[in-house]
Amino acid sequence: MDGNDIDPKAGKCPVMHGGMTVMGKTVTDWWPNSLNLDILHQHDAKSNPMGPDFDYREELKKLDVEALKADLRALMTESQDWWPADWGSYVGMFARVAWHAAGSYRLADGRGGGGTGNQRFAPLNSWPDNVNTDKGRRLLWPIKKKYGNKISWADLMILSGTIAYEVAGLKTFGFAFGREDIWHPEKDTYWGAEKEWLAPSDSRYDDVSKPETMENPLAAVQMGLIYVNPEGVNGVSNPMATAAQIRETFKRMAMNDEETAALTAGGHTIGKSHGNGDAAALSPEPEAAGPEYQGIGWFNTKGRSVGRDQVVSGIEGAWTTHPTQWDMGWFDMLFDHEWELTKSPAGASQWKPVSIAEEDMPVDVEDPSIRCMPMMTDADMAMKVDPVYNAICQKFRADPEYFSETFARAWFKLTHRDMGPKVRYFGPDVPAEDLIWQDPIPAGTTGWDVAAAKAKIAASGLSVAELVSTAWDSARTYRGSDMRGGANGARIRLAPQKDWAGNEPERLAKVLAVLEPIAAEVGASIADIIVLAGNVGVEQAAKAAGVEVSVPFSPGRGDATDEMTDAESFEPLEPLADGFRNWQKQDYVVSPEEMMLDRAQLLGLTAPEMVVLVGGMRAMGTNHGGTSHGVFTQRPGALTTDFFVTLTDMAYSWKPTGDGLYAIVDRRTGETKFTATRADLVFGSNSILRAYAEVYAQDDAGPKFLKDFVAAWTKVMNADRFDLA
Repeated sequence: MDGNDIDPKAGKCPVMHGGMTVMGKTVTDWWPNSLNLDILHQHDAKSNPMGPDFDYREELKKLDVEALKADLRALMTESQDWWPADWGSYVGMFARVAWHAAGSYRLADGRGGGGTGNQRFAPLNSWPDNVNTDKGRRLLWPIKKKYGNKISWADLMILSGTIAYEVAGLKTFGFAFGREDIWHPEKDTYWGAEKEWLAPSDSRYDDVSKPETMENPLAAVQMGLIYVNPEGVNGVSNPMATAAQIRETFKRMAMNDEETAALTAGGHTIGKSHGNGDAAALSPEPEAAGPEYQGIGWFNTKGRSVGRDQVVSGIEGAWTTHPTQWDMGWFDMLFDHEWELTKSPAGASQWKPVSIAEEDMPVDVEDPSIRCMPMMTDADMAMKVDPVYNAICQKFRADPEYFSETFARAWFKLTHRDMGPKVRYFGPDVPAEDLIWQDPIPAGTTGWDVAAAKAKIAASGLSVAELVSTAWDSARTYRGSDMRGGANGARIRLAPQKDWAGNEPERLAKVLAVLEPIAAEVGASIADIIVLAGNVGVEQAAKAAGVEVSVPFSPGRGDATDEMTDAESFEPLEPLADGFRNWQKQDYVVSPEEMMLDRAQLLGLTAPEMVVLVGGMRAMGTNHGGTSHGVFTQRPGALTTDFFVTLTDMAYSWKPTGDGLYAIVDRRTGETKFTATRADLVFGSNSILRAYAEVYAQDDAGPKFLKDFVAAWTKVMNADRFDLA
């Protein structure tokens, strides 16, 4: 149809079609190679309805925890007419809501997990693996409505799963409140490159038969799954191959083999899978459903959509004889029977016992006079055929108390892993025990003489670049995704961080050899002295630029030990690139500027904060290895705006040199004045970043530049100081 074909009687659309509509194209649709800064704009205050004065921890102090838990216990066994419970119990439903909220966590970048309530938003609310978690959230709504702002959705969803296990009969390990809700989708989190749900997993692997070759930072094997495909690798049953995928996936979630086996067994001890119907008859997922569905999806349009008529995973049946009770039924069912491959009514691959006594079958979800065939998935069979998992399961089976304790601890870890250190935990049920995966740090001291320490640092002979780079390297490991890393604890002096290439081990050892005696002399932690030394370097650089500044400093950091450090779980925190210090370990498919954005987002920086930090770091000469790329100044070491002035000066042209670098050439003489990387020139080539750079290139920018740099620097140094909040 062209313009001449338009019906003249048809109403003209009263709004402009732009990026806000499904008809419009975004900037990156038109120019796919354009740097997308949206990841730095996530969770803008404009999207938060609570306002700047809302303090969730203060609201938590008003919460009647016992009343809330009583309401949740009642919900577990009091069915609602619009969504009746299987066997009159919601324990399986809410265990799954919490499991699938927490289970999206991945160790590589700390993203995912249940710590933000992100299951309420796309894409997670409409992932195929999250079918019917939308019903669970609606069942929780009356409780959320009752307690209001005193309980976040994030806390409520995780607590519901913990209470479900308690109602089933498990003695849980504990629970901590403190998860604050987000208010719009984390749409820039990378969940995979696939363009369709449940696409074959081959594209995620260099070799799908070698699970360790899965693309980082991913953990789930297919788009739209939390873990592995319960029907087998790419939906083809092969329990041994599934076991290998399980091991890699759970490893990428920071779980060892024992925790993995416990979570698999305990997760399948209660509840059931649903596949008694045709998946094609389901209504659209929540994000695609019409307004009449009110944000709920996956209704069975050819049945009642509850009880016997539910279709969720497509697999049909319960794992145990008593699916609402915490017991050893999963082990008895799996190991006391031989199993054969079969199909569910929905056509999914699953396993059934070759023979089973009627009394060992679970009863029907609606009619207790009917017995139904139990089932196992490929993931369950993996626990039987894999020799390591099998041995662990036999140990559990011989000691039910040990199994219950191991599962309770693993469940606690699963549901709290992304909350960060224990100082962020809140509530009466926080376990007293310090767990190594919480990255414990002893309390620091505050009564030492900061001024005396600064004088000793200033007289140490260490350069501005050495002081600033060491403090930056110590702090840059912080990840706002799971609140791990950062300068507190001074783990930069421990394995594995002391040997990371990005930390320049030789330079680091030199600086620590100078700073550690100063810390001992003044009675401070080395963690505090490292940060203070960085502040001294910034103050010296400002003074070299002709300005006196005072960088804020808050003592109180502690020093972690090797015994407090799970070195293996810290390996994924290693920076593979750091645009702030103009370095990357090797060439990657992802561009240096995109990796810089990722680092900035994990540090909690805004785009303007990223810009001012890069410009200041370049001027101070803090590049990795002392390279001169991007050091657009004749006075390195001075905290000036020279980076921005040179970058925006049209007296220069910029020419690729063929080795991934660029020459900054004087247009008049043809002389190369400076060299640069993509991580430098992006601040002039990207229209948004250039707008920020121009602010700092103006003749009147000096005072604002210093003020903004000090504020952004302090934000990074204190990112992990939850005790200051």
